[in-house]
Amino acid sequence: MIKIFKTFDGVMKEIDEKEDGCWISLTNPTESELIKVAQENNIDIADIKAAMDEEERSRIQPEDDYTMILVDVPTIEERNEKDWYVTIPMSIILTNNLIITVCLEETPLIKSFMQARVKNFHTHMKTRFILQILYRNATLYLQYLRNINRKSEEVEKKLHRSTKNSELIELLELEKSLVYFTTSLRSNEIVLEKLLRTEKVKQYPEDTDLLEDTIIENKQAMEMANIYSGILSGMMDAFASVISNNLNIVMKFLATITIVLSIPTMIFSAYGMNVNGNGMPFANSVFGFGIVIAFAIVISLLVALIFSKKDLF
Repeated sequence: MIKIFKTFDGVMKEIDEKEDGCWISLTNPTESELIKVAQENNIDIADIKAAMDEEERSRIQPEDDYTMILVDVPTIEERNEKDWYVTIPMSIILTNNLIITVCLEETPLIKSFMQARVKNFHTHMKTRFILQILYRNATLYLQYLRNINRKSEEVEKKLHRSTKNSELIELLELEKSLVYFTTSLRSNEIVLEKLLRTEKVKQYPEDTDLLEDTIIENKQAMEMANIYSGILSGMMDAFASVISNNLNIVMKFLATITIVLSIPTMIFSAYGMNVNGNGMPFANSVFGFGIVIAFAIVISLLVALIFSKKDLF
């Protein structure tokens, strides 16, 4: 899908045809759309297709007529009716007249620019636009990392009383997301450092602070991802033992109940034997049935009391 935007007097509007100073957004584009945009703007088709490969690495690739910046952006993927966090590549292609972004799906990052929710955003200010995308990308990582931390705390509460593996699997998915984030943030950091030194993208004095803030935010996100990943890894090892211990407690309780209940079962089984009643205690008594029941209950209670003192319940 191709969408074209341009800022007019501080207000961003969607237009039908490309103009100087516009922004062309390609979201999950078709082959024909990619070829069309590549030919119209004299871009190598391999470069404009780079973001279509989920395994593509982050980089800056300067060419004669354009510069391509490829970074990993975070997004939400739904699996088994739950939201999980992954990263996908997005390319920003800077030409002499306009900016082109290419991404596999409409991410919250791109959507925030399309909906004009970013302050001081102008499509014709190409360098600032690139830095705003990168800064917003770093803050989005931080936001998702906080969400992952909250999710892990919720799972932790369930694990205290859990005897199943579903919570551990959920923690494993969160840890997988943190691995994706850590790898992507490290690659993005290299891109930001190269952007600081490259001459292909014009550096304006008023944009220097924004680039430095972007680098700081990216470093902070990377540190948070490493911390959360370490905590989550240790938590998984600890709670694997907790789940095993919880299961052992349940099995111990069931074994104790089985022993207590086996006492009246043995007594009643003896009285249920098809033998001469003269040899059975209380067999000829009017109150024999009640006495046997009471005896079985008393013995069971005594055994239960002994087990209780030994903390076997």
